[in-house]
This record gives sequence, C-alpha cells and structure tokens, in this order.
Amino acid sequence: MEVTASSAFYAGLGSIQAGQNRVDQAASQIANTSVERSATSAVELSLGKAQVELGGKLAKASDEMLGTLIDTYA
Repeated sequence: MEVTASSAFYAGLGSIQAGQNRVDQAASQIANTSVERSATSAVELSLGKAQVELGGKLAKASDEMLGTLIDTYA
C-alpha cells in the first residue's frame, strides 16, 4: 500500500468521524442509563474526545506536509 499525504489526510478525517460517533453514543448512553453504566460511558466520551483531537492533528500535519511538498505560496 502506498502511503501518500492525501491518504494520511483522509485517515485523519476518518478518525475525527469515528471519534465523533463515539462521543455521540457515549453522550446518549450517559443521558439514558444508570450511574454504573455512566462511568463506562464517561470513559468512552473521553476516548472519543482524544480520537477526534488526534485525527485533527493528523489531518493538519498531512495538510502541512503536502504544502511543503507542493509550494503553493510561490
């Protein structure tokens, strides 16, 4: 498999989307369940947040790398 800047960018976007889905599910579970289950959902909420943040960093780094490979400021 060839790794390119665009595939890294899309991997970052996919991570953001997966993290957002995790956050949505955890928030829904927190709103609808008991205290014991809410603790597990709070962990999932935190994991989703971290996944979104890392996906954003990956997408940004890929975009910056592509900008240095193709001089768009010339």
